[in-house]
Amino acid sequence: MFAVIKTGGKQYKVAADDVIKVEKLEGEAGDTVTFENVLMVGNGGDVTVGAPLVDGALVAAELVETKKQKTVIIFKKNRRHGYRRRNGHRQLLSTVKITEILTGGKKPSAKKAAAPKAAPKEEVKDKPAAKAAPKKPAAKAAEAKAAPAEKKAAPAEKKAAPKKAAAPKAAAAKKPAAKKPAAKAAAKPKAEKK
Repeated sequence: MFAVIKTGGKQYKVAADDVIKVEKLEGEAGDTVTFENVLMVGNGGDVTVGAPLVDGALVAAELVETKKQKTVIIFKKNRRHGYRRRNGHRQLLSTVKITEILTGGKKPSAKKAAAPKAAPKEEVKDKPAAKAAPKKPAAKAAEAKAAPAEKKAAPAEKKAAPKKAAAPKAAAAKKPAAKKPAAKAAAKPKAEKK
């Protein structure tokens, strides 16, 4: 049995257990994806063509991975004008394995789809506990604000020490500037000899 599906502005002829690469689909690896835009379904010599879609037809697939394809280089050039532009593009593609082709309004078997839906409910329970935790550090922050007033004198002393180290660097920078005029004066007598 085969079907022609439409996704991402393109049409694909698929059969069960086919692995195809399509435009990026939302979801994670292992999720079940359904394609409702089925243009044609065939089983041996029996072919059903939709106008434009086949009623009750559905293609179920498993999302294997989503990654970028190889870089496509875009190079533009105008001769004799010094115009050259090089650009690259990597399209996101999803690899999908077709699990079943259904007709007559049947629903796909949802073995893997049930597991991801249960996990987000557990995460929601953890979020309220995380919101309650910041209240305790707020009291500690008030105590910490009182302590920095005592420590302000110590950072002022630390700031004075780097200023002393910066002064010798400025003096070292002046020395090479003094040597340059002397080098030019030595070069002039050589020019006079020639």
